[in-house]
Amino acid sequence: MQNHFELFHLPQRFSLDLQLLDEAYREVQNQVHPDKFVTAPDAERRVAMQWATRANEAYQTLKNPFKRAAYLCELHDVDLETESNTAMPREFLMQQMEWRETLDDARKSKDMDVLEGLADELQATIKQQLLRIGGQLEADDYETAAQGVRQLMFLEKFGSEVARVVDSLAD
Repeated sequence: MQNHFELFHLPQRFSLDLQLLDEAYREVQNQVHPDKFVTAPDAERRVAMQWATRANEAYQTLKNPFKRAAYLCELHDVDLETESNTAMPREFLMQQMEWRETLDDARKSKDMDVLEGLADELQATIKQQLLRIGGQLEADDYETAAQGVRQLMFLEKFGSEVARVVDSLAD
């Protein structure tokens, strides 16, 4: 079975031209879109639907840098161990604790400026982390990249929590 990169005829690497991805996705969708198979036999319609679903999943994976990094690790047989490996570097954990305290304080005091500053800092950290992971993946260092992806999962989850607090206070 083709991997997501092969499906769209794209190079298997972290750095992607998103415009080329969009174009390749549209091309695949044009070939397998269920509307083109309305009068086809049931079996053909099912196959078209499966391909359309697969194309959607592949597109969503490759479009998102976090998912793309995780997918590249998996393609190179590096298990992210998201359930079993929660070990993180000490400085990363200290940063997480500091951010959590800031979030709790800002929530209690309803300080939107602090929350927006925290969200901005978190986005900058995520961007830096993605750059590091991208470099590791381009250097075929999938084990180190997997550790970075695990950290990114924590950052993304915390970012969602910050966004929920901001939304709840904005209402």
